[in-house]
Amino acid sequence: MTTEVVAPQPREEEIISANSREGERTMKYGNVTMGQVEAVINKLGGEDGMKRFLSGELVVKEIERKFNVWKTINLGTGKNADDFRKVLKDRGFNIGNWADDILGKPAFTAATEATEIDLVKVTVAELGFKEGARRDQIYERAKELGLELCPSEVGPQLRLQYQDQPNNEWLLIGMKPIADSDGDLGVFCVRRGDSELWLGSGWSHPGGVWDPGSRWVFRLPRK
Repeated sequence: MTTEVVAPQPREEEIISANSREGERTMKYGNVTMGQVEAVINKLGGEDGMKRFLSGELVVKEIERKFNVWKTINLGTGKNADDFRKVLKDRGFNIGNWADDILGKPAFTAATEATEIDLVKVTVAELGFKEGARRDQIYERAKELGLELCPSEVGPQLRLQYQDQPNNEWLLIGMKPIADSDGDLGVFCVRRGDSELWLGSGWSHPGGVWDPGSRWVFRLPRK
């Protein structure tokens, strides 16, 4: 009498694990390191950016975008908040209550020496967020594309130096938010509405989502 020996069959999870290991061994780009893979994902905007890239929502040319200087402005012409308040009012500009509030906070600073900086103007959609994005996402994407946050002085200086602003244009300043007297975070907003030129503020709650058409101003570093 003979006994038939039957080999044990692998469980489903073992098959999946084996296939995964085989896939790792036969990956086309075997010399690519995990660090390089992570660098590519970071360039795409993290995990969300990778998913958007794989789905076709984000295209490579958005990542490689080269920005042109939109406007060059001067800094260092005022020493403190009172200097800016006076010159803004003397020249007929309006200052919103909350903009005036954050203008007077210690977090607002002005350059001690005269200097020029280059600015770019970009929409949230142009940064790759077709459905809108939070401020932290907007800032991170701008950084990935080679842009920098503006000094807080850019708000009042841009207002003073952008007198031909089109009607109904709102520009949010990409800057480190300043807490107002109620503890809410805000950034400066340079706007023109009903032909009146304003230095206003934009509410910048960390969880708030800015729509795709929102326009932001960032600093373009000089090389």
